[in-house]
Parts: sequence; C-alpha cells; structure tokens
Amino acid sequence: MKEFLEAYKGNILEVTFGKEGKTLTLGGENTLPFHSFEGNLPHPPLIALEIWDIPPQTWPEHLRACFGDVVSSPVAWAKKCLEVYRADLVCLYLASAGREEVDMAALASRVKELSDTLPVPLIVYGVGEKDADARALKEIARACAGNAVLLGPVVKENYEEVGRAALEYGHRLIVQSPLDINLAKELNIKLSKFFPRERMVIDPLSSALGYGMEYSFSVMERIKQVAVLYGDDTMKMPMIANVGRECWKTKEARGNAQQGLLWEAITTLTLFLAGANLAVMSSPDSMQLVRRMITQMS
Repeated sequence: MKEFLEAYKGNILEVTFGKEGKTLTLGGENTLPFHSFEGNLPHPPLIALEIWDIPPQTWPEHLRACFGDVVSSPVAWAKKCLEVYRADLVCLYLASAGREEVDMAALASRVKELSDTLPVPLIVYGVGEKDADARALKEIARACAGNAVLLGPVVKENYEEVGRAALEYGHRLIVQSPLDINLAKELNIKLSKFFPRERMVIDPLSSALGYGMEYSFSVMERIKQVAVLYGDDTMKMPMIANVGRECWKTKEARGNAQQGLLWEAITTLTLFLAGANLAVMSSPDSMQLVRRMITQMS
C-alpha cells in the first residue's frame, strides 16, 4: 500500500488567532483535504456562524427563526451560536459599515466589547466596499489591540492601510481576490512584503451551489495544490470560505427552508473538499449537517 501513497513537497502554514487562553489554529497540513492516510492534518476544518452588527432584514424568515430575538444584540447572538448551537467561533458581519452616518469609533467600541466577551477568537468581515471597510477595519484594529482578531477582507485597493493597522495592533488578515489564482498570488506577494505570511488567510471568494460554485472549487483546489504539491511559498496560507451570505441570497434557499439548509450544507462541504480550512455559515442546522458528513468522512 505504501508505494501508492504520495509524499508532497509543501505544507500549509499554521495561522493562530485570538488572544492567549482562547486561541484557534488553522492550517498546518502537508497533504490534500481529508487525505489523512497520506500526511498530517493537525487541525480539522472549523465552522463559524455569522452574526450581524444590526438585525438582518434581508434574511428569509425561516433563517431568522433559528435565532429569534437575539438578532438585535450581537453579544446575545454570539452567545447562542456558541453555547446552544456549538459553533467553533463566530464571524461578525459589519452590515452597518456601509452607511454614511455610521460612527466608526462607536462601531469599533462595540466590536471590542464583543471580542472581549467571547471565549473564542472573533472574525470580522466588512461589507465589501473598499473605502468603508478600510475605515472600519482600521478603527477596529486599534480598538481591539492585543485580541488577535481575524479581520477582512483586505483587497488590492486597501491592503496597505489596513495591513499596517493590523500589523501594529497584532491582528490577522483575510486577503481577498476575485476568483483568480494569479490575482491571489499577486496580492499575497504585495502584502507579505511588510505583513507576516503566518498571519494571513486567503479568501478567493466563494460562490453558492448553482451560482458558480464549480469555479470557486476550481480556484480553491488550485491554490491548495500549488501550495502542498509544489511548495509555492506565496500560496501556503489557510483558506476561508464565506459561504452563508452567498447561499441565503439565492432564490432557492430563500424560497424553502429545507432546500436552503441543503443549499448551504452542500456548498460548504464542497468547498471544504476543495481545500477550505474555515467556513462561515448562517444556518445552525446546515452547520450540524456538515459536521455529521465530515465525521462520517473522517
């Protein structure tokens, strides 16, 4: 049997985030996803449940019903995700950051309160608007100094200003590029000129089932392969799949609760098979289904 096993040249860097006493680690593998028979997979894939800094008015009612009234309080919402649904961690979506009237200092203070309260590390995702995200993430980096928050996304238009703030205050970064391995590599190289690679997580963008998931799979798979099979140092960071929002804005997921659960679960499991080390999901029921499937596979 041994003669059929592969020995690969590369490995994925370990990225540890969270302050002392409540850290989690991504990556560290020297083989392909779930190939424990060929190498080491020291850290299993993690799943974060997404919470919003304001109530999610765009969610379908069958998704909002999983959380009830706690959606009006990020702290209570996070507590339910961790204590009731047993998520590995939570991801705060800064839905309010794109509003012109938002007070960024006050927003950062609320994020710090949440980060300080949690027994696990915090992920913070901006709204995907480069200028608004840069303002919000820089304020949050200062406010949460020492908490080693996983902040993102940083893109080619704002990586330098957000990256230097994250470097100064001890955070980790989610480095995002639009579904192109060459653009991902280019941004990683630029950022790593002043920011440590062992504090970077790649977000190659995630698409939902039926809406380009195959392309997301292909890009993630290629990133993982060039890192592990060929030892490309510029691509050795763990990957994150931000799945929830992509799935729950589809008409299929919004129109039917059971279909939505399966839509998100299938997308997540598929991107774990492509090489994601961390997934952000919205539905706790979908999360539990993915966990059962991973357990059976393992």
